[in-house]
Amino acid sequence: MGLKQNLHNIREKYKGTKMAPAFNALHTFLYTPNDTAHGGTHIKAADDLKRTMNTVIMALVPCLIFGMFNAGYQHYLAVGEIEAVTSGFFSSEFWTLQNFSLGFWKILPILLISYGVGLGIEFLFAVIKGHEVEEGYLVTGMLVPLIVPIDIPLWMLVVAVAFGVVIGKEVFGGTGMNILNPALTIRAFLFFAYPTWMSGDKVWVEGATERAKEIIAGSNADAISGETILGGLAQSHPIDYSVADMFFGFIPGSIGETSTLLILLGGLFLIFTKIGSWRIMLSSVIGALVMGYIFNLVVAAGWITETSNFYGLMNTEFWHHLLIGGMAFGIVYMATDPVTASQTNKGKWIYGFLIGFISIMIRVFNPAYPEGVMLAILLMNVFAPTIDHYVVQGNVKRRLKRGKLKTA
Repeated sequence: MGLKQNLHNIREKYKGTKMAPAFNALHTFLYTPNDTAHGGTHIKAADDLKRTMNTVIMALVPCLIFGMFNAGYQHYLAVGEIEAVTSGFFSSEFWTLQNFSLGFWKILPILLISYGVGLGIEFLFAVIKGHEVEEGYLVTGMLVPLIVPIDIPLWMLVVAVAFGVVIGKEVFGGTGMNILNPALTIRAFLFFAYPTWMSGDKVWVEGATERAKEIIAGSNADAISGETILGGLAQSHPIDYSVADMFFGFIPGSIGETSTLLILLGGLFLIFTKIGSWRIMLSSVIGALVMGYIFNLVVAAGWITETSNFYGLMNTEFWHHLLIGGMAFGIVYMATDPVTASQTNKGKWIYGFLIGFISIMIRVFNPAYPEGVMLAILLMNVFAPTIDHYVVQGNVKRRLKRGKLKTA
């Protein structure tokens, strides 16, 4: 008797009980559901929620694998065991088993905790409330490890994931009912609850935090600098990385947010599969470029001097903002969340533009937290229904007016 038949027998045994949703979820995760339509007109299509989630995960896997290599590379580069890459994306100094091994064993526990805690809570709510387990957390579980620092304490992640799933999702009714992106809710909780572990110049490179503790304790060990580009610019420090480094991702940062190239390819894949909205992506980029260009004009006009706290990020080339921090990752993978984003076409343009515009504004005017895309997306998640409401009302008024003109 095969695994599929055994699962089917278990489902039949527990059918109608509180544990039925848990066994149904396991069966449908591994195999095609047995349920068929019983009447009426139905649209035949190959896509469902599970396939949609799996497609997004496929777009995220390259960022995850690159993040594993980059985690090891940044560590060994910081301790002086390897030299900086010299031959671009295909550098032999970067794609080594040593780099991957360190990154893999650091990221694997983060990935397991993200899925283990998140799906555990999903199963618990399904059993208690008597509904089917929803597949929405499949993507959230992959997003969370990619937007946190490599050195984040695992117990903090457990608390944050539990908070994000319960408060950011389940209290609203589960997948499709939440107004805030769950992954960003988790990231926001981490930042406000444990700010020293989500900012600064030590948490972004593996081992930098422990080495800093040794320095404080009186050890003679050399300190590791893990400062990100955004953190340096917020303090008006010069950038030590080339545009190629920023584009390919050979820089410190959150695990999956550094490689703009892979994020761009993932975005094109999502657009091709009609899962990600190109309107939101494009309008977000335009909004970021417009705000960045305005700040460049302010500096060029001499209204801001080098002594200002805002000078470093204001003076940054406006298009560089797309290559640093989590800007590109947030635009492609989180601003386009079909549940929390605007649903109307015109609303998507407004929603995306404001995300890009506000992201750069927060970066410049909040030096303590120069990564503004998280807060910008969460803010626009709240206003997305309002944007759609006024877009729909505007369309209704135009049609009513058009009807009156025809009858006149």
